[in-house]
Amino acid sequence: MNDFDFLLGTWDVTNRRRTDFLDADSAWEEFPAVSRASRHFDGHASFDEIEFPTKGFAGLTLRLYDPVREQWSLYWASGRTGTLFPPVVGGFRGGTGVFEGEDSYEGKAVRVRFVWRDITADSARWEQYFSVAEDDRWLLNWTMDLSRTS
Repeated sequence: MNDFDFLLGTWDVTNRRRTDFLDADSAWEEFPAVSRASRHFDGHASFDEIEFPTKGFAGLTLRLYDPVREQWSLYWASGRTGTLFPPVVGGFRGGTGVFEGEDSYEGKAVRVRFVWRDITADSARWEQYFSVAEDDRWLLNWTMDLSRTS
């Protein structure tokens, strides 16, 4: 089994995200999604498409494993903008995956952290954190709780 094999198949997803990713006092909104994931390159690649039906958009994630560095690069693409975001890079230790990278949000440089945790055969949790470039604090701004569909 490879790191992202747990994600294979179809999932119902409960999203919670802040209305402003950099404001700890901003409200949370909740909405559903459906994700479908597949395995490629003998387990060295993972791909999923996620649809947000109440939001009217979709996105996809391409995950590529570098066996020399022993790390994953995760690339997010938005169906709204047609753009590929900079990757977050990292790996799994003790059943938790942590991936970090540089990006921008509303013109401000941010560090991004994705965390995969609480992984079972039928559920998993993904979290997104941002940190403003000049700050060492991380703000949780999006969670996805995944439940496998039958």
